[in-house]
Amino acid sequence: MSRDFPALETEMVSAAPARIWTVSALCRAISDTLDARFNPVRVTGELSGFVQAASGHCYFSLKDDSGQMRCAMFKRAASGLDFQARDGQRVEVSGRLGVYEARGELQLVVERMVLAGEGTLFEQFLRLKAKLEAAGLFDPVRKRPIPAHVRGIGVVTSLGAAALHDVVSAFARRVPHIPVVLAPAAVQGAGSAGELCKALTQLYQLAQAKDSANQDPNAPAIDVILLVRGGGAMEDLWSFNDEQLARTVLASPVPVIVGVGHETDFTIADFVADVRAPTPTAAAELCATTQQSWLDAADQMQERLRSALTRLLDRQSQRLDLAAVRIGKPSGVVAGMRHRLDSAHQRMGHALHRDLEQRRHRVQRAELRLGLLDPTLVLSRGYAWLTDAQGQALTRVSQLHSGQSVGARLADGSVELTVQSVRDI
Repeated sequence: MSRDFPALETEMVSAAPARIWTVSALCRAISDTLDARFNPVRVTGELSGFVQAASGHCYFSLKDDSGQMRCAMFKRAASGLDFQARDGQRVEVSGRLGVYEARGELQLVVERMVLAGEGTLFEQFLRLKAKLEAAGLFDPVRKRPIPAHVRGIGVVTSLGAAALHDVVSAFARRVPHIPVVLAPAAVQGAGSAGELCKALTQLYQLAQAKDSANQDPNAPAIDVILLVRGGGAMEDLWSFNDEQLARTVLASPVPVIVGVGHETDFTIADFVADVRAPTPTAAAELCATTQQSWLDAADQMQERLRSALTRLLDRQSQRLDLAAVRIGKPSGVVAGMRHRLDSAHQRMGHALHRDLEQRRHRVQRAELRLGLLDPTLVLSRGYAWLTDAQGQALTRVSQLHSGQSVGARLADGSVELTVQSVRDI
């Protein structure tokens, strides 16, 4: 009979109702358990997503090859840092594990952080930078200036990148009359470096086709190429630290401007490029002198020419006056010459002013005609620009099939669509 007691006791325990927790109470209980079991802790890892808020508090993740942990370092502790923390650094931290109840997330509150050697990605970056620098890829002697008069601009970036919007907005604002050729490519993830190389090569072929002996009259003129991407952590920008991409940038037949990330971000592509821009918008502005700047320059040239002509005519008038004094009474001849000189002065001034005004009107008319060709005007009337998964334009039913995924560019954005059925007209 006594042998049955353990079984009976087990049944009574399993039948007992489980405790019902509130979310906040459970978070506090887990936090207390972590505190009792682990704290204080020391952890080593690589910094990722490091941000310092206006309050002085720092937020980041510590990661290694197979895991990561969210961390917070409050202002008091952050003020004791003796180095400039940045993504990719390998550090050693000490602090306390807990649960951030507002999100129910595991969090390490860091009380002290010291360098423990650079992170793996940063070490790879430094090794490749040293190798390519020794090979002469960063030599400033081979870097080319941006042309003063750009006929066309090539852009390499992702179709979905915010950088594309920034660059297009800058061009529309500053140089709406200059044609832009976009070669889309992934800017992050596996295979993206290869896509960037392929897109650059396509633009190189266009630039060379226009300037070759057998010119293609329909080929767009490309005088400068922009390679751009928005900001991100070191791993997000890693495609731009690829050796093959660096050598592809080096092979460009025209100057290349690289604008990747924010002002504090540097990649291998930045060092190889002819010009490094702090942001994608800055990259666009470097090769897009505004139309108004050219008009202002024309006005200044007009004023300098008028001043030069006035000085020349004044000197000639003075010479005539001196000649009249020496000759004596043939003042009628001198007066006639002075009258002709004054008339020539006026005619030259009027002709110069009329010629510059005509040039200004032609520029304005050209700007108006180019504005009417803006494809976004067509999109705003209800049309859409369809592309397949490779970014190629879809213009015929024969290019589509049921179930195919297509992208549609509208006046104010883009959408992803799936073909339900295909019908000929």
